[in-house]
Amino acid sequence: MPYRITFVCTGNICRSPMAEWVLRHHIEEAGLDAEVDSSGTEGWHVGADADRRTVRALREGGYRSAHAARQFDPSWFAHYDLILALDGGHLRELRRLAPDAAARHRVRLLREFDPAAGDDLDVPDPYYGDETDFTTVLAMIEAAVPALLAEIRTGSTARRG
Repeated sequence: MPYRITFVCTGNICRSPMAEWVLRHHIEEAGLDAEVDSSGTEGWHVGADADRRTVRALREGGYRSAHAARQFDPSWFAHYDLILALDGGHLRELRRLAPDAAARHRVRLLREFDPAAGDDLDVPDPYYGDETDFTTVLAMIEAAVPALLAEIRTGSTARRG
């Protein structure tokens, strides 16, 4: 059974789809058995493509992108091994929605996996910014990938053992 991860931001058109496609790329390169997707805490953009600046940043970074925004459904807690919030507001909302302590424990911040992040664990929302803000978000996501891959390896091994 694959290790299952979802990224969650606000509208699911900027940060979380970017994180989804970056991690998908690296999982494929590493040959890991994992499923990755994303969603938003709000339903404002359900069905919409990723923001054009997200797509551009991904393409320029060497990543693919295909996306239709969706809203996180609390019934999904049982499906995921790891639910990664992009900022503290998302973390609080997801933990509030969690049905039990085990589900709350699976909700973490993406930047917890970046050893250089320090105390600044929020990935800022680039929506009202410019192209540079999207490039900055991409770099923050990429910085978390090595530790995320290690987490997937550990979690997949634990599930088999």
